[in-house]
Amino acid sequence: MADCIAVSEKTGVGPRQFDLDRCVHCGLCLNACPTYRELGLEMDSPRGRIYQMVQVAEGAPITPSYIRHIDLCLACRGCESACPSGVPYGRMVEDARAEIEAHSQPGWFARLWHRFVFGHLLESRTTLTAVGTLLYLYQASGMQRLVRAMGFLKLLGRLGELEQIAPPADPPFFFSQIGRVFPAEGSRRYRVAFLAGCIANVSFARLNEATVRVLRKNGCEVAIPSGQGCCGALHLHSGFREDARRLARRNIDAAIGGDGFDAIISNAAGCGSTLKEYGELLADDPEYAAKAREFSSLMRDVTEFLASIELNPDMAPVNATVTYQDSCHLAHGQHIRNAPRQLLAAVPGLTFRAMPSSDVCCGSAGIYNVVQNQMSMQILAHKMEAVNATGAGIVATANPGCLLQLQAGVRLHGSGQRVMHVVEILDEAYGKVAQAVPPA
Repeated sequence: MADCIAVSEKTGVGPRQFDLDRCVHCGLCLNACPTYRELGLEMDSPRGRIYQMVQVAEGAPITPSYIRHIDLCLACRGCESACPSGVPYGRMVEDARAEIEAHSQPGWFARLWHRFVFGHLLESRTTLTAVGTLLYLYQASGMQRLVRAMGFLKLLGRLGELEQIAPPADPPFFFSQIGRVFPAEGSRRYRVAFLAGCIANVSFARLNEATVRVLRKNGCEVAIPSGQGCCGALHLHSGFREDARRLARRNIDAAIGGDGFDAIISNAAGCGSTLKEYGELLADDPEYAAKAREFSSLMRDVTEFLASIELNPDMAPVNATVTYQDSCHLAHGQHIRNAPRQLLAAVPGLTFRAMPSSDVCCGSAGIYNVVQNQMSMQILAHKMEAVNATGAGIVATANPGCLLQLQAGVRLHGSGQRVMHVVEILDEAYGKVAQAVPPA
């Protein structure tokens, strides 16, 4: 039993009993679970993981086996959409990971790594800029193409596997835009705040710029609050709940006040799902509970917001065939499925082809493709079979992590498809109109 962690007393961070009791063990979640679809193992299904959570809640030790099964979960929440009993599985697996973290005794390297990634890298604009600059030099110098072309990645083992999903670094980074206010084009209809994320400011700076342009095209004055930072989603999914709460308070302070925003916008489905749950995350905080509820009530995914207003129709044709991959935390976490498809249908020239099992996870899942790379790539390979079956030249999605994963999928298994955020397609259509206007 030396490798087991005895849970001698409840710390208040494990899955709540009333959540555990809601599962009736019907098994309707099984086929919705990517790891169960891949492995066919009960303990790697939502039902099996809940069974293990119940055992731990009743006093069983936290074993390495239990940790492996919980860690292998993508927290994609596909099971929530399939569950007839409304089991809040996403919250439960986060609680289970928080309990594991509270009782774990990691080695010095793991502690140092967690402190650097979660306590510093994701929260520091300076460090993200430095890392992004190094990554850009590696990519722009041709070194990345050479390493991949020469087959060196196979010699690098796990490091080579991770290089396949290395995010792009595309300066100028978006950090320079934080704190600015962009006026609406034409008459102002709305005033919105845009939360730009953390890594996205380095790896998806052009997506953030496109988001601002599309919002402005649709009558929005766009403020990018200066005090904003990482949303805390990766911390929460990894069991660092108190760090997530600290980051939530920071973003609430940045966006809630006397500014009178009509909406707070995110273009990242994974971030948006957590941002919308700040009210629950800080429900027991006497100072922030009410502000967190207000913040959550204003949060909108960018596709959700644009689909809810009268969309500017002044778009040029984008003559292409497109398919759409549901981002898990948009479809299953935020219950938004139609809005992205509605926006794609509004773009002239686009031909839409539905993807089989479009709401099954692509394997990205935050940092899952880093910490569980083998399973992530296995899931991605099957996802690309569905992508290729559509024959579409553009794969659209609504989350930066999915963009990164699907771009890797195209490199490994695709046929040269473009992988784009829905907003990037809108931006292209609006941009073609601007290019077609002759100079005065």
